[in-house]
Amino acid sequence: MTDELRQLVDDIGRRSFDERVGQHTLPVAFDTALWRTLEETGLTRLTTAQGAGPTEVATVLGSLARYAAAVPIAETDLLAAWLADQASLPVPTDGPMTVAIARGEAIDGRLVGTAVDVPWPDSPAMLLAVGTSDATHVTVCSGAEATTSHNLAGEPRGTIDFDLAVADTVRLPTGVYDELVRRGAWARSVQIVGAFDAAAALTAAHTRERIQFGRPLKAFQAVQHSLAGMLGEVERARAATALAVSAAADHGFDSDQAEFAVTVAKVAVGRAVGPVTTIAHQLHGAIGVTIEHQLWLATMRARSWSDEFGSAGHHARRLGRRALAAENPWDLVVGGP
Repeated sequence: MTDELRQLVDDIGRRSFDERVGQHTLPVAFDTALWRTLEETGLTRLTTAQGAGPTEVATVLGSLARYAAAVPIAETDLLAAWLADQASLPVPTDGPMTVAIARGEAIDGRLVGTAVDVPWPDSPAMLLAVGTSDATHVTVCSGAEATTSHNLAGEPRGTIDFDLAVADTVRLPTGVYDELVRRGAWARSVQIVGAFDAAAALTAAHTRERIQFGRPLKAFQAVQHSLAGMLGEVERARAATALAVSAAADHGFDSDQAEFAVTVAKVAVGRAVGPVTTIAHQLHGAIGVTIEHQLWLATMRARSWSDEFGSAGHHARRLGRRALAAENPWDLVVGGP
């Protein structure tokens, strides 16, 4: 099933990418044609409507990331649709959705604050999740005015100011907010590994085809060492992310196992972003930094995604606090019970 799904998404992603060759600009425009295709094949709400699990979702997210798909699949299915279900809020059964996430406190019966780096803020449906010390407050805020910008890769991001009555929100346990952020961090880890795969494939191909001093670049020992270092970082990130996918599949996103594995994955992936993207651009030379070359589609997404839903440093501190609180920190290191 997973192999067939991977082949399907690869075919869809490759065809969409080929159709957009030469049309990549900043900021990135929502790919209406790709979304329509994904919706027709049931891939836009794979978990909430199709009953698929984390393994299948990871396959879709990773494959689409390899082709720089300009659609909010993770935001729609894994985050917004799931959150709407938790809060029993009515949302559209089709079309893209997104989530605005913020920390705050209820003062005099009102929630006032700002949600930053909201992905795809122009989506037709948006859910707001405000985490307080004792609850998660959720509401639908479609039509909210956003100050829009974009990340390094050109993907739209927004800033949403909110001022609403607590009574107008659905009150859920604090764990819902924690799981929402965990799901986002999990999705970004999977997507970054997909972007790494694209960068690695492009770099390997370039070093095979580029002739320097009568020899392909890959024939030079320094290039071989750089490639080996880059691929080592990619595989380290992949191993950590595979652990997170397995933990979510076996125990659920709300489990302690998933919390630990996602934290580890975000640290490993975040730390790999620097060396992977730097080596890829170095081996491509000047051509790799031009907007016309597809390398930046992968590397700039990886760099942007690494800071979303908690940076590597943020998650490293979480991991450190977990180790300090452990009865036997060595069990944590070796993955014991």
